[in-house]
Amino acid sequence: MYVIAEIAGQQFKVEKGRKLYVHRLAGDEGSSLSFDKILLTDDDGQVKVGTPVVKGASVSATIVRHLKDDKVIVFKKRRRKGYRVKNGHRQCLTQILIDDIITA
Repeated sequence: MYVIAEIAGQQFKVEKGRKLYVHRLAGDEGSSLSFDKILLTDDDGQVKVGTPVVKGASVSATIVRHLKDDKVIVFKKRRRKGYRVKNGHRQCLTQILIDDIITA
């Protein structure tokens, strides 16, 4: 069984017991969350597609930890102009563990 859920503005394929890295969520480590925007459910071939969401379906998760992603280097250059800019970025992430999937 899996569902497609919208978490922090992005869509994820969610299964029970799976760990996901999502954009930083508010909350302390160990606290539980609930996500209600379920777009699709699949229960052993029984597919329900929401319009736009599936009524009564939700996902409960626990925050495992907050962390930062690997550094991404952003380098810009214009040929023959002497223009070079080097920047770095580290995205703030939250690791969550999916506890339960509730379908209607």
